[in-house]
Amino acid sequence: MKLDADDFELFGLTRRQAQDRAQIDVRWKALQGEVHPDRFAAHGDAAQRLAMQWAVRVNEAFQRLKDPLRRAAYLCELHGEAVEAEDNTAMPAEFLMQQMAWREALDDADRAAAVDALNKEVLARRRHLLAELETTLDVRKDWPAAAQQVRALMFVERFVHDLDRRLEALGQ
Repeated sequence: MKLDADDFELFGLTRRQAQDRAQIDVRWKALQGEVHPDRFAAHGDAAQRLAMQWAVRVNEAFQRLKDPLRRAAYLCELHGEAVEAEDNTAMPAEFLMQQMAWREALDDADRAAAVDALNKEVLARRRHLLAELETTLDVRKDWPAAAQQVRALMFVERFVHDLDRRLEALGQ
């Protein structure tokens, strides 16, 4: 393994958004088996520390690769297009109107069934946005547009978490 390898190279994957999660999981387990510090117990402290660094590196890569949104942000960064979600929150008006409508619907939802229905709508929209993002990254290779889509999906993800919290509060 090379220290300067990107996550995809480290895992032996093609640099693309479309990935087989099972393949990522299998590769993660194999890499963990190769670098686990216990394998280096007889080699001394320095070897164990290096193995620990590799194990952390493999785990960090796994966390990025297994999550479609984090993987997309990483791909954008690898191609010189930082997502900059903290600094760039500009969104198309249509997207902002949808977000406002969802927020109002959540505020008005006083029963679990209403929140669950909204959750299904939002999750369907998230699936659609993830499919669009995959096309933008893998087919069009439009990194600035992909970064914008990642930022939008981050808004959607936060809202999904808000829906989950509301469902928990309502006993679902």
